[in-house]
Amino acid sequence: MAYADQDGMSSSRLVSIVIVALLHAFLGYALVTGLAYEAVQQVKAKLNVVDVKEEEPPEEEEPPPEPEKQIEPPVVSPPPLVTTVTPPPTVRTVDTPPPAAPIVPTAAPPAPPAPPPPPVAKRPNPIPKGNPGNWANTNDYPSRALQQEREGTTGFRVTVGPDGRVQSCTITSSSGHADLDDATCKNIQRRARFDPALDANGQPTSGSWSSRVRWQIPK
Repeated sequence: MAYADQDGMSSSRLVSIVIVALLHAFLGYALVTGLAYEAVQQVKAKLNVVDVKEEEPPEEEEPPPEPEKQIEPPVVSPPPLVTTVTPPPTVRTVDTPPPAAPIVPTAAPPAPPAPPPPPVAKRPNPIPKGNPGNWANTNDYPSRALQQEREGTTGFRVTVGPDGRVQSCTITSSSGHADLDDATCKNIQRRARFDPALDANGQPTSGSWSSRVRWQIPK
């Protein structure tokens, strides 16, 4: 009895194990088939969803512009030729006077001879320039003669060259004091200027001139 129970229990256990294995196999198959179905559906969806882009129609080309119509210029006929006929000129004969006699130039009378140049005035003596009284004055009084209050009149004669300057001085009458006579010629030679004498041809020449100097102490 005990053996039978043991045998019955082992067979039932074996059946249970088989059933459990079948269930696992079924579940694994169902799981595998379900996953495969989902994968097929996804692949199918990918295959069904295809982004097909439609090609854009080509742009229509603009028709070429029509050629401009050339306007032909109007034909202008030339104006009619008008010929004018002028009558021939009339010719009148006019009596022309006889040609005048040619004018013969007459010779001009000879010019009168030029008058002779006026004779050059001869000037035998030179002429003083300026005031001769300024050639020797009281400022030229010799200091010693002034201290001694000496006075007198000195006569002199000078020789003047062609340039109008005094070349020499000679005492013609003494004042009685040598210093007064020397002061006379010294100042005359230094200050006197003349217009020189002229010869017969009007050229400057040498000449002489005489005068006197009065030495007087101013009061």
